[in-house]
Amino acid sequence: MKTVYFDSAATTQLREEVIDKMTTVMRESYGNASSTHGFGRTAKAIVENARKTIAKYLNVSASEIVFTSGG
Repeated sequence: MKTVYFDSAATTQLREEVIDKMTTVMRESYGNASSTHGFGRTAKAIVENARKTIAKYLNVSASEIVFTSGG
């Protein structure tokens, strides 16, 4: 029987390449993106690159992409 998941508003299955990238970032680039030290600058660059990638995919300006915390 095929499983169908209907609660994607809460969470959803990640693609393997997303899991791989997240794992690498969590292991190697775990700085606070709001900090000014090297780890923070590296983390901020990753966040900004993600923002630009998402904006390009959605055909919007990067300034229109806003990340919020959840919980």
